[in-house]
This record gives sequence, structure tokens and C-alpha cells, in this order.
Amino acid sequence: MNKKNKTDEKKLEREYVIPLRKQTNKVPRYKKANKAVKAIKEFLAKHMKVEDRDLNKVKLDKFLNEMVWNRGIRNPPAKIKVKAVKENGIVRVEAVEMPTNIKFKKLREEKIKSQSQEVAKKRKAEKVQEEAADKDQNGVEDKKETEEKKEAVVESEQKIEKAEAKEAKHTTEEKSPKEKKNMKVSYNKASQGQ
Repeated sequence: MNKKNKTDEKKLEREYVIPLRKQTNKVPRYKKANKAVKAIKEFLAKHMKVEDRDLNKVKLDKFLNEMVWNRGIRNPPAKIKVKAVKENGIVRVEAVEMPTNIKFKKLREEKIKSQSQEVAKKRKAEKVQEEAADKDQNGVEDKKETEEKKEAVVESEQKIEKAEAKEAKHTTEEKSPKEKKNMKVSYNKASQGQ
């Protein structure tokens, strides 16, 4: 059990020249490229000792696939040189020797990928700087907002105190019911003209 775990952790790398002619001659012309791809997977599953010879665990590079299909479905290459790397039970395969047109496609794609990564790094750095600037501005704005809130709270407390003071005056100035009657009587007499 320990031996299996150690071999799984290791990275197994090999180069093969895979014969395809014998396999592709077994099928009609309109299926030859499909059979060539399947033959590559079967060969690598056998020679790289893939568990249960599962073809789903053998992954072809898109440029290798394009190389097989380069001359059309009816005329795949008779043999192909590949580099296979096995990690964690999955075999990744790429072509060693490619035609010039596929080499240029691969180089172009790598260049575009590297440029896009550089742009992504720049954008990420700009975003971090913007966030830092926003935090600084928000800090100033937050201080202003908290000061304004404190002032509003103080003003509302002062208003409440004034209202309470007015109520206290009115309650102390209130007259007894007898005094109110006397005021009414005196008002009535004054209004009658006496």
C-alpha cells in the first residue's frame, strides 16, 4: 500500500512514437482520424499503466488533436511522437514534433495568455490601489459623519431638555381650581363693563 502511494505521488514522464497506420486501416476512410485519436489513448492507457485502462484518464493536448486532424478526417498521420506525463492517475499527452502552422498557433496562444496574465496583474494592482484610496476617503467621510451624528444627538438632547423645562414651568405655574374660577369671574365682570 505504501509503494502504491509513493508511485502515485511521483511524476512519470515518457516519450513514445505511437504507430497509427495499423489501427486506422481497420476502419472506413471517413472514421480514420477518430480511430487515430482513440488508438493514441488506448496505447497510452496500456503503456502508462492507467488503472482499468480507463480512456477518460488520458487527456490529449488540443494541439496534438489538431495535429491528428490537420490533414482531414480521411488522412491522419501514420505515426506520431508524443510526450506523456502521468500525475495522480491522470495522463496528460502533448505532441513533441509539430508542423509549423500548429507551432505558430501554439506560440500565438502562449503569447496571448502571457499578455492577458500581465493585464490581469495590472488591473488587480490598480484595484488594490483604488480600494486603499477609497478606504482613506471613507475614513475621512466616516469621521465627518460621526461628528455630524454626535452634533445631531446633542441638539436633540438640548431640545428635549428645553421641552422638559417648559413643561416644568407650566406645571409649577398652574393655578388651583379656586383661582381659575376667580379669574373667570373677574373676566366675566370686565367683559360686562362693570
